[in-house]
Amino acid sequence: MKILIADDHDLLRDTLVMFLETQGDIQTTCAKDLPEAVSALQNDASYDLVLLDFNMPGMNGLDGLEHMLRTYPGVKVALMSGVATRAIAEKALAQGACGFLPKTLTAKSLVNAVKFMAMGEQYAPLEFMTAEEEVPANELAEKLSKRELQVLQGLTEGKSNKEIARDLDVQEPTVKLHMKTLYRKIGASNRTQAALLARDAGLF
Repeated sequence: MKILIADDHDLLRDTLVMFLETQGDIQTTCAKDLPEAVSALQNDASYDLVLLDFNMPGMNGLDGLEHMLRTYPGVKVALMSGVATRAIAEKALAQGACGFLPKTLTAKSLVNAVKFMAMGEQYAPLEFMTAEEEVPANELAEKLSKRELQVLQGLTEGKSNKEIARDLDVQEPTVKLHMKTLYRKIGASNRTQAALLARDAGLF
């Protein structure tokens, strides 16, 4: 079984390789970003599975996944992430990903998931897909809805309205509406002030 692992974190990538190759029947190839992963597939498209890190260089959110699926329709591609929300996982699966792997998976679960997906099955851990998303207990947070908090987090990360909309799988006008409401609730007049207030409150 041949697996292509694309992730820009050396330690995590090397650990993943070690877990998989101890199985004896799994060969791995590594890439540090999306262009390197695409180049690897151009040289050899016979991989049984490709694992893409959601936040590595070149991915641009789910655009990288979409590009990979469109360019190599016969290759099974799964998304890995330590930060992606359930909404992103659901969208990745809907786009055609063969699975979603949270980086919190145990080594045994990870190996089993890889084998499962390589055999042609779709995988996403039930506990991740059904868990209630935690909302931080914070005076500022209590003023906002869950969606407004997600938008505010995007602002603190310096994301554009378009990027936030893509991450949350909503339309850009919806993000603008949430921003207007959250500005009023926390007493901010612009996105920079809102981000500073959130950071001062220790929200993210």
